[in-house]
Amino acid sequence: MAAKKAVQRQGFKTGEFVVYPAHGVGQIVEIEEQEVAGFSLELFVISFAKDKMTLRVPVPKIESVGMRKLAEPTHVEKSLKTVQGRARVKRTMWSRRAQEYDAKINSGDLIQIAEVVRDLFRSDTQPEQSYSERQLYEAALERMAREIAVVNKISETEAVNLIEANLAKGPRRGPKTDEEDGEGEAEEAAA
Repeated sequence: MAAKKAVQRQGFKTGEFVVYPAHGVGQIVEIEEQEVAGFSLELFVISFAKDKMTLRVPVPKIESVGMRKLAEPTHVEKSLKTVQGRARVKRTMWSRRAQEYDAKINSGDLIQIAEVVRDLFRSDTQPEQSYSERQLYEAALERMAREIAVVNKISETEAVNLIEANLAKGPRRGPKTDEEDGEGEAEEAAA
């Protein structure tokens, strides 16, 4: 096998970026065959470069683990609209909410991740977050930014800026862009 050609299985092919719910965006680097307990098994080898991690997923298991293709650009737009909405914070104990947020982050669903970003976002005028809130917010923001970056072919930093610009459009958060800064808003920012 001198030249590596793209191999395709169940609609996924080598070189393609995919979303693995528990780890976010990764790239299929190869499809390999291994013998396990006397059976031949095909595995997707997925590289998560940012985490310096490689995952091997049996081809028949991709559906049950929730591995999916990247979101369509229209779905990315919907996720950005989601972060503009009003935060929906349930009046339950933090430990219960934290579990729900964690489940949403690990669902691999871009809209659910966007809901966590929206619900845990704190503007400069709002009270400080607890350590665990901050950890969940950053995890959700990073997952969302990685997928948007790959889909929109931009850097992760640009994706985070895009998400934050959309968060700023949300209710009670006020615009933060330079063009929209009027005298009243400039005074509030200085205060």
